[in-house]
Amino acid sequence: MIRLSVNGRIQELTVKPHWTLLHVLRDKLGLTGTKLGCGTGECGTCTVLINGKAVHSCLMLAAQADGKEITTIEGLTTDGKLTALQKSIIEHHAFQCGFCTPGILMTAKALLDDNPNPTEEEIKSYLNGNLCRCGTYKYVIDAIKDLTKRSGGCK
Repeated sequence: MIRLSVNGRIQELTVKPHWTLLHVLRDKLGLTGTKLGCGTGECGTCTVLINGKAVHSCLMLAAQADGKEITTIEGLTTDGKLTALQKSIIEHHAFQCGFCTPGILMTAKALLDDNPNPTEEEIKSYLNGNLCRCGTYKYVIDAIKDLTKRSGGCK
């Protein structure tokens, strides 16, 4: 039995020892915005925030998340309103097929929460673990840079 705070809601679940956090989020809690890409922590599509830090949920056992605060892509919006980060990603056409976008958004949120005014090199370094088949990297970087100029972060 584990207890998680997922997007501000307490969830208590019985899990098997081999279940990943990704499996629990998608298949047990129905939070399908977090994607399964490689399953080996290489692509970043499964990125969620655990206690505010970006983590590849395909590599974490659900039992390891016991007692932790988890934020998924579904938890970014408030009352259905997009965050400034989400809006900037859309405005800069960094949202193509959408498969990698949740992981990129969660990683970018963690970056901006840690450093509201990152350099381009810091943005690139932070996003290094997120792959995008559509090649929107430049647009993602532009979106984050523009956002930091406008608001000093993603709040």
